[in-house]
Formats: sequence, structure tokens, C-alpha cells
Amino acid sequence: MSQILWVDDEIDLLQPYLIYLKEKNYNVLTATNGDDALDLISHQSPAIDIVFLDENMPGMSGLETLQEIKRIHPEIPVVMITKSEEEHIMEQAIGEKIADYLIKPVNPSQILLCLKKHIHQQEIVTEQVQQNYRQEWSDISYMIDTATTMEEWKAIERTLSRWDIELENSPMRSMIDDQRTQANAAFAKWVAKNYVEMVGERKSKEDCIFSPDVMKHAVFPLLDKGEKVLLCVIDNFRYDQWKTIQPLISEFYTVQKEEQYTSILPTATQYARNAIFSGLLPLQIQQMYPQYWVEEGDEDSKNQFEKELVQTLLDRYRRKDSFSYWKVNESDFCERVIHQLKGARTDLNIVVFNFIDMLSHSRTESKMMRELANDEAAYRSLTLSWFQHSPTLALLRRAAELGFTLVLTTDHGTTRVKNAVQIVADKNTNTNIRYKVGKALNCNSKNVFTIEQPKQVGLPCPNVSSSYAFCTGSDFFAYPNQFNYYAQYYRNTFQHGGISLEEMIIPLVTLTPKK
Repeated sequence: MSQILWVDDEIDLLQPYLIYLKEKNYNVLTATNGDDALDLISHQSPAIDIVFLDENMPGMSGLETLQEIKRIHPEIPVVMITKSEEEHIMEQAIGEKIADYLIKPVNPSQILLCLKKHIHQQEIVTEQVQQNYRQEWSDISYMIDTATTMEEWKAIERTLSRWDIELENSPMRSMIDDQRTQANAAFAKWVAKNYVEMVGERKSKEDCIFSPDVMKHAVFPLLDKGEKVLLCVIDNFRYDQWKTIQPLISEFYTVQKEEQYTSILPTATQYARNAIFSGLLPLQIQQMYPQYWVEEGDEDSKNQFEKELVQTLLDRYRRKDSFSYWKVNESDFCERVIHQLKGARTDLNIVVFNFIDMLSHSRTESKMMRELANDEAAYRSLTLSWFQHSPTLALLRRAAELGFTLVLTTDHGTTRVKNAVQIVADKNTNTNIRYKVGKALNCNSKNVFTIEQPKQVGLPCPNVSSSYAFCTGSDFFAYPNQFNYYAQYYRNTFQHGGISLEEMIIPLVTLTPKK
């Protein structure tokens, strides 16, 4: 039973309200002055859920009582009831963080609405959300069972991400998890059947946007219109993470176009991000610009030539656009970028943020970070916290003030892995646990997608007999040697490189500054 404290020096006149609330199953405590109210709040058990407070009382005024309540118990919602509509009184009450206010005379329905809004809102919203999901569950299952195009899979990822967010604190959390597992299993089968054809035909299909098409599709048209463009690439950024930070960006940017595009395989920086900046598939980079391609076995950074690859792209299209490029790994450097952006004279300005990728890796390696981001909801929460408090938000706000059109995207997403599968490979095979490239790959899982002829999909071959193997869903590779140790070490960590909706279907958003 919810407990109400009603503070009014004329409480005897409010008996009809008290009887009404008792009939609605509320327990109502009363006080005629601020001192008694504070004493009740401090010593009452069970705790008081909400306070209705008269603004005009002898002795300690309503506003003074409000200040003391908020000092002692800031979490208790206080509804101010006043005869006065004077602006300064309302501003002072709002400044002291009242939950709501009512103008006398009040009626019972107003009181009941306040209670539903400030005590029961979460349970009402939760129940309505759960009811809506139950009604839509069968429609989503049908979408999954009948999807035959990438556009339909994009719609599924949008829908699942929306419900992921809305149900993240719901008892029905397991239902959306099961439905995403179902979707990823079906998506992996569809990718295995269609990937070779999709990559080969992407140039003839306007709606089939892969990593090499991002610049031509989203950036060049803006430059052609004479707009100042800021291309922001957040490494390892999922669609649900974009929806989480969108309200913050919307304070100073308007979404002009929200799209999703498809990351090439492997969904890893060496392949996907280099493909974005070069406008080429990895094999084409290796053949045309071997000096800018770093092989899997090399110890050098796999993305050290991004700026050079952008220049090759502009040169091939005979574009004269000037551009700047920054890679941000630390907050101090981000501050310098903000300063440099103010004086930028370039048409295209590219900023790469590696924080989400660093978060993903640190979560794998740090026990504390595993506790902080133990599921998708916590992972989104950490992303939001970073974005709110990092200079990244300040950089984008400054870009809006300077009139830059913003293209916000990523190179690939990430997925939480749960199930280890054994793979046997030679010693020269790469270390990524979501995909392997090497000779004589041998895996006992039927859910692995293998590309025996990498050149068909624009992938380099380290050796003549090299092939690629990709984990699907929530699987990850582990070698037979110390299998149980690595299965436990990597389980429930966020990884990328394989095939899942979260890794492959990723945000591509164009935003314009608000006036």
C-alpha cells in the first residue's frame, strides 16, 4: 500500500479527499505544519512515497518545508498545492525541484493523476510496454521467418533494438533475448546463402550499401552541395547505442536522414574501416595500394593508413575536396580537435573515435569492467555515460555551432558471445575469436560460415589455400588446447568480426545543425 503525507494547516477541511484516497487503497498521513511533517518523514516506517504540501502555512512556510524535505530526503516527490499563481513562487518551487504543483481548489481526479504519475508511472509504463510487446511478438517472428532482403533485415534490427531498450528492465527481458537469438540464427543462414552474390552485385543496387559505398553514398552528395561536412566514425558502435545517445545529439542537431548500412566481412577494423575510407574491398586495396595494406600476421597497426586511403578515394573520383583527419584516443586530444575545428578551412573533416572499441576490449580484460557492463543494457549505459561526460559531446556541439553537417557512423558493431566452439588451425592463423583466416581450418560446428574462395568476396588470401571462417550468433572460436579456460575467459564478452545483426547492420546518420 502506497503511503501519502498531506501537509495543510486546514487539514480538517480535506476529509472528503482523505476518505476518497483511502477507498483507492492509499494510506494517508496528515500534518498541519512543517515541523510535524518533517518529523513524520524522518521517523515513519514504512517510508512515505509522496508529499502533498500546502504552500501557504503559518510558521514554517510551504517553501521552507520543501527545502528541508529535499535536504533530508531528496528522493521523495513533493507536489505543491497553492492558491497563488504568482510567477516568482512557482519559479522558486520549481527551483527546489518539486515534482508537480496544483492550484486550489483541486479535485480528486487531479490528486489521483498525480499519484499515478509520480508513484505508479514506472509500473504503468512497464505493463503497457510488456502488453505492446506481447501483441507484436508474433509479427516480429513472422518478419524473421520471411525476411528475404537486406532491407527487411535492417527493419528487424531496428525493431529488436527498440524492444531491447524498452524492455531492458522488464521481467520479459528473456523473451526479447530469445527472439534476437532466433533472428541471428536466421540472419546467419541468409548471409551464408547470399553474401557472395550481394557483394558482387552491390554496385548495381542503390539500396545495397556496404562499407566501400559509405563515402560515395553519404558524404560526396553533401560536398557536392557545398556543405561543410564532419564525418564522425565511432569504432565498434551498434545501432542500439546510437539510439541511446541520439537524445543528447538532438539538442543541437536535427536528424536529416537515418539509415543503416551493411559492414563487409570480417566485421573488423582492418577490413571494414579501411574499406570505408578507400571505397574499395580489401582485396582491391591490397592489389592497388599494397603499401597501405597490412597483412593479418603483421604486428603493425592495421589502420595506420586511413588518411592516405581517403586521398586515394578522392583521387580516383577526381575530386578536389580538401580534407582533414583526426583519430581521437584521449580526451586531451579531443580538446585540441575542438580548437582546430574552429579554424578548419577544409571541405571534409574526419574524426575517428576509438573509445567504444577500447571499452569493449577493456571489458574483456578487466574483471571490474565485466561487472560494470555485464549485459547489453549495461553496455548501453556505459556508452551513454561516456558520451555525456566526454569531450566528444562538446566537439559535436561545437561543430553544430560552426554549421557543420554531421555524418555519424561506424565501421562495425559488436555482439556478446556466449558459446565457445572448437577450431583447429595452423600457427599462422589470426587471433580474432569471431573469425579465422588461414590454411586447413577445421571446425566442428555446423553454424560456422566458411568462404573457401576469398577472392569472390574481395578478401585477400595470405596463402593460396587460405580460407575464412566466421562465427555466427553468439559463438566464438577457441582452440582445443586450454579450451575450457578460454571458453570461460571470453564468455559474455563483447566481440566483433563475425556474423550477427549487431555486427553487420549498423547506423549511418546524416544530421543538420539546429538554428
